[in-house]
Amino acid sequence: MALVKYDLNVPHRLLLGPGPSAVHPRVLRSMSTELIGYLDPEWLSLMDEEQELLRAVFQTKNEMTYPMSGTGGAGMETAFSNFVEPGDTVVVGCNGFFSERMCEMAKIYGANVKRIEKPWGGIFTPAEIEEVLVENKPVKILALVHAETSTGALQPLEGIADVVHRNGALFLIDCVTSLGGIPLNIDASDIDVAYSASQKCLGCPPGLSPFTAGDRAREILRKRKTRVANWYLDLTLLEKYWNKERVYHHTPSTTLHYGFREGLRIVLEEGLENRWSRHQANAEYLWDKMETLGLKLLVKRENRVPSLNTVCIPDGVDDMAVRTSLRETYNIEIAGGFGPLKGKIWRVGLMGFSSQRENVTLFSEAMREILRK
Repeated sequence: MALVKYDLNVPHRLLLGPGPSAVHPRVLRSMSTELIGYLDPEWLSLMDEEQELLRAVFQTKNEMTYPMSGTGGAGMETAFSNFVEPGDTVVVGCNGFFSERMCEMAKIYGANVKRIEKPWGGIFTPAEIEEVLVENKPVKILALVHAETSTGALQPLEGIADVVHRNGALFLIDCVTSLGGIPLNIDASDIDVAYSASQKCLGCPPGLSPFTAGDRAREILRKRKTRVANWYLDLTLLEKYWNKERVYHHTPSTTLHYGFREGLRIVLEEGLENRWSRHQANAEYLWDKMETLGLKLLVKRENRVPSLNTVCIPDGVDDMAVRTSLRETYNIEIAGGFGPLKGKIWRVGLMGFSSQRENVTLFSEAMREILRK
């Protein structure tokens, strides 16, 4: 095989898919900063700053709040590997691809998984959840996806924590596509365990998974009868590196953490409420534009995820042909559906730095020209 002798020169793309989203220029600049060691005093100060910033974005006082090394899948695996022991009953709200992955991971760590079923795109009520919790007592964890990336459905959180805690379980959520773009308050919603990802509404590159666990969850962790069956994601080891002990665990990506710190600063400079309003306004602009083109959206308006929009593909329109034309003619990336929604929807992300009104205008005009043909 001949050695590659040309410089890396990837094409410019307007990233309007389900992730990654566009990275803010300030984040990219920060990632060119000189590397330092993982126990350098300056690095340790940066770790403290990251935790403080991440708590503010999660809106929590949880001490156990870290950016895990790995993508959102690592955050999911952190949640199940640490808080599930063999034989525990875990209830999962199954309404899309990532809830199915939750079931898979919980089973890997020995859970007895009980499913609450809804069609892809559906949501769950507190009453439906309580019924399953009561039927299957004792339940260790109730797990839901807050913003389902495969369907564009937003799961309301109001009233769920009361039901979960009344029945003695932990409340766990996947907020990969919601953190930093959709109203989410970990402490006010009384959520015990949550994880996200750096590459979506936070506007950073992939590779880190924001994670937080509250006091109930930490107490469960300390009472484990068996060792955590995952060394790399074992919170009992990681907390010794992130707290004042600073016991070496693994070598983190300095560059990713520089970018993540800057991304969190940008979120808080804009203000969480302003950021949520921007995502909502741009999503509504997109919905109106799609309806003008005669296109329908999969999810009812009141249950839509502003950061991830699912547009129904009209009869007779070739899914791949449209996406290829968007990419090759307009340098715009969106995604199709998968599972039962394969060939039926387009997934259009408006996350973080990608959530801009001009991007919606450009995408909508490109779609108008393509569909006219």
